[in-house]
Amino acid sequence: MRDRTGQDLSQTQMSQGPRLDRRSFFAGAGAAAALAALGLPQEALAQQGLKLGEAQDFSFEALKAWAKQMATEPYETPVNPSAEVLQRIDYDAHGKIRFRPEMGLWANGPSSWPVTFFHLGRYFQKPVRIHVVENGKAREIIYDASYFTMPVDSPAHELPAGAGFAGLRLQESRSGHPGRTGDPLDWKKNDWVAFLGASYFRAIGELYQYGLSARGIAIDPAVSGKEEEFPDFTHVWLETPQAGAEYVTLLALLSGPSVAGAYRFRMHRGKGVTMEIETAIHLRKDVERFGIAPLTSMFWYSETMKPEAIDWRPEVHDSDGLALWTGSGERAWRPLNNPGRTTASAFVDNNPRGFGLMQRDREVGHYLDGVSYERRPSLWVEPQGEWGKGSVQLIEIPTDDEIHDNIVAMWVPEARARAGSAYEFRYRLHWLAGEPFPSPLGRVVATRLGNGGKPGTVRPPGVRKFVVEFLGPMLEKIAFGTKPEVVVSTSRGVFSYVFAEAVPDDVPGHWRAQFDLTVDGGEPVELRCYLKAGDTVLTETWMYQYLPF
Repeated sequence: MRDRTGQDLSQTQMSQGPRLDRRSFFAGAGAAAALAALGLPQEALAQQGLKLGEAQDFSFEALKAWAKQMATEPYETPVNPSAEVLQRIDYDAHGKIRFRPEMGLWANGPSSWPVTFFHLGRYFQKPVRIHVVENGKAREIIYDASYFTMPVDSPAHELPAGAGFAGLRLQESRSGHPGRTGDPLDWKKNDWVAFLGASYFRAIGELYQYGLSARGIAIDPAVSGKEEEFPDFTHVWLETPQAGAEYVTLLALLSGPSVAGAYRFRMHRGKGVTMEIETAIHLRKDVERFGIAPLTSMFWYSETMKPEAIDWRPEVHDSDGLALWTGSGERAWRPLNNPGRTTASAFVDNNPRGFGLMQRDREVGHYLDGVSYERRPSLWVEPQGEWGKGSVQLIEIPTDDEIHDNIVAMWVPEARARAGSAYEFRYRLHWLAGEPFPSPLGRVVATRLGNGGKPGTVRPPGVRKFVVEFLGPMLEKIAFGTKPEVVVSTSRGVFSYVFAEAVPDDVPGHWRAQFDLTVDGGEPVELRCYLKAGDTVLTETWMYQYLPF
């Protein structure tokens, strides 16, 4: 996985906007295109400082045809405008280059959602060609240094005209979207979506904070003997919205050595952010692990298993678990691990109802470091239509710090991905605090590990204790004086000391399951646990991959 050093938006609170060091589009071109459509002279566009390319016919169908044709041709690496200059635009130099918000696309136009741009630099060297679309005509927004403020001695002055942009971000509404306090947000200082780097994009959730990322496609992550491929969104088109429109439409062309694809995003800013995504993907080469709707996050440690004195904070993670809603209706929760070696887990399914990387722990006191891990968004994938047979796959990569994205979750079709294959997928992404379709079942709220045996006695060697906490409406209905049954299973090993008890914190519906596991050898152990009363299932299924010491 990639290193987030110098490229991380996740440490910045939403009120500050995402830092330029991880994942900005330009300005004013929407108004320019509108003027052109009205037949106003080109001098009016020049007075705004805008430079637009020639108008060309454009549609999503044409974009899909282009991607299909590209897949039959040799891959072409995006042209770097000046590698030597971009190398000198390091972290510090890049941070001093600021886009002028008054130049934002639709800053004064019909849309409520202005768009601004990121500058190229050492960490973002592949240019993205960005276009504005109106009435079926697309014009490229030509890069010019005048769109940005930068020091006189900035290496960026040496870039050629039309060098391109690194990415874009959608600003908050000009009409003042309410923030966490209910006060209107300043659109010039706050944004809600950012596209920056390869096919990565991210959005804030309902708690007004950036965190994990999504991307267009995942090509061979964590495949032994193969290097992961990171295709790029090389071209982007923004459709000029109608006045009062509640969503922004962005289209993108994806290109990589193994793949070409067309994407359409319809993005809505509401309680959190919702994205409706359509894809048409064509393979140039065989792909061993072909990841659809991939989510990328960071998990260093939680209350489950924190190495001694590794860091002063109680927990550090953007996400703490993978939530599943299977095609058969089962709800499941898989706490994340920071393993000693890269692991890949597959959860086989047919037409899944949804999955997501979630941040369930919202207690400020569980983080204590001021960078708002407790407000990081959860991201849920809602498939549209039938996805067929396949598996939700979870990749967990060892990390020794929070600067690395080390978690990937994605859908992988059962059929092998072969050169010449074509795919179409539709899905929604929900950037929220929790799941968009919550279940009444008790949900897992903590996973704790310790030495086995009974407290106050000599602990037996080689035995591990597991304590799984559940909380939810179904558990509140348990009659006083009764206990739910603990249902546990394991891929290997022997259980002992299995029971359930109410957590003594006076919180209604808060129960925990306890059990000890004795197992030999160091190979992973797959565990499952849930609570029931008679034939009634009371909780989601806790799934855990235990890595014996």
